[in-house]
Amino acid sequence: MSFIAELKRRNVIRMAGLYLVGAWLVVQVSSTVLPTFDVPSWALRGLIITLAVGFIPTLIFSWVFELTPEGIKRDADVVPEQSDADVVPEQSIAPQTARRMDRAIIIVLVLALGYFAFDKFVLAPRREAVMVASAQKYVATNNKSIAVLPLTNESGDKDQQYFSDGLSENLIIALSQASGLKVIGRNSAFQFRDSKDDSKTIGAKLGVATLLEGSVQRAGDAVRISAELIRAADGSTLWTQRYDRPYKDLFALQDEITQSVAGALKAKLLANDTAAIQTDRPPSGNLDAYSAYLQGKFYFERSSEADWRKALEQYAIATRIDPRYALAWAESARAGGWLAAEYLGGAEAQRVIAQGRAAIDTALKLEPNLAAAHEVHAEALGAVDFDWSGSEVEFRRALQLAPNNSDALENLGALFAGRGQPEHAIELIRQSLEIDPLRPTGYLVLSRSLASLGRLDEAEQAIRKAIALQPASGIFDATLAVIEVQRGDAKTALAEAKRTLPGIWQDYALAMARQIGNDRAAADAALKLAVDKHTDVMAFQIAEIYAVRRDPDKAFEWLDRAWANRDPGLQFLLVNLFILRYRDDPRFAAFCKKVGLPSTTTAKALP
Repeated sequence: MSFIAELKRRNVIRMAGLYLVGAWLVVQVSSTVLPTFDVPSWALRGLIITLAVGFIPTLIFSWVFELTPEGIKRDADVVPEQSDADVVPEQSIAPQTARRMDRAIIIVLVLALGYFAFDKFVLAPRREAVMVASAQKYVATNNKSIAVLPLTNESGDKDQQYFSDGLSENLIIALSQASGLKVIGRNSAFQFRDSKDDSKTIGAKLGVATLLEGSVQRAGDAVRISAELIRAADGSTLWTQRYDRPYKDLFALQDEITQSVAGALKAKLLANDTAAIQTDRPPSGNLDAYSAYLQGKFYFERSSEADWRKALEQYAIATRIDPRYALAWAESARAGGWLAAEYLGGAEAQRVIAQGRAAIDTALKLEPNLAAAHEVHAEALGAVDFDWSGSEVEFRRALQLAPNNSDALENLGALFAGRGQPEHAIELIRQSLEIDPLRPTGYLVLSRSLASLGRLDEAEQAIRKAIALQPASGIFDATLAVIEVQRGDAKTALAEAKRTLPGIWQDYALAMARQIGNDRAAADAALKLAVDKHTDVMAFQIAEIYAVRRDPDKAFEWLDRAWANRDPGLQFLLVNLFILRYRDDPRFAAFCKKVGLPSTTTAKALP
């Protein structure tokens, strides 16, 4: 008898089908029912893992044992089926069992198909109706809300993408200054470039009542812009217009579109003579300087070493054409700061940082009321100078000048977390995410702040949103692994660490996860790897790993190294649950004093 025939005779294949269909039905029903009772997400994961683990043992059991009239017997002890007249107590009834299993499979399949249909045609519409009703309720109370979707580049030249992106961002900046108008930030709005989602879905995801979309076509000295204001709830057009203008009239055209959109939304723009008005245009009105600035922004948003270097080149062109272009000076400092922090070291990093300081000083002297200049200054004071108080003052000034600045809100939130006030940080981050709801870094800071208060389920939900928005990010995956370390779940922590992208963040996550496992040799090896490969850039994280190992002497030694390296990780000292185990150690208060941080925090230290 062939192996397949033997599988059929012993009903192993039928058991596999019955198990899989039944397991699918159980998971589908559980995924609907469990959230209703606020059951934690790990419960559903545990159920799925249990069902997956049980599959092979069930098949083995089906192979080894058989149901007989006398009960369950080993298959080897059961007499194969004879004629009805020859029935004996231990005779095989596998064919009868097979027929019963066939009927069971059919019944479970019918139930599964019935549930699928019920979910698709009854539950799903109800869930969607609830979501739409929620969005419509929001719209009813806040009709003055808009997302400027990236204008489509129809120039036939991909190198003109910077121009259409720049015009989109200009509209965001201009509309953000309208009184009482909620404007979604660039990061979230640009998530819907070339999106197939309908207006209702986009509006619900962004929490806005209206969408502005359109296209840009630039050919020589002429510009054509088509713009359409859409009611998100039903996709109807509120206003639409096509403009054909000479390129030299670009700024006037931008103003005309902004005024038209604001008028359609009955939103009042700030007066042109208001001192705090924010704009991305050069004071000279030079379009070549503006074009270079837009290209700088385009390259900066692409976030690679080569692109940040190109951004610096374009900003340099913009400020060379118009030396009074304060925004270009400020953005060049931002690009240089990120380049130095992520890719440079030694003398080159110090040179770029020094150039950035000079650029910030120039921007603030040229335009004291430029929000972006104060924001970049705040970032430099915190990340480079570790001047936490000065950084707070500058972030607050940036928000006075541009209240809808989601970057400044997020960074100020991170600053408060770093100063031991995670509750205040959570409040600010949530405000930031109202403006920029699809910003992954906001969910990272939110997750860390929630975790510091012991709210690990909420922290996990936040970091999973970040991962969903930006899957290829090592730091997000590593943060998820650390949450499992905080839970004390060594197995899950190690699994999450292994899923982290290879590189510095995977090395960190593996070292953290290994410390709470039972394999001390593996824990020592993972720590040694982190120390050998990442001493210069991961001193704070190595201190954290030693704290997980419950080695305070080494933890404080590496904190001192982190301070010597001016490791940016120090900004999370007061929300690090592992290092906070030693906050009653006199060395902790002394270290906080040295780096300019308070020694008190509302974060909850792990036991």
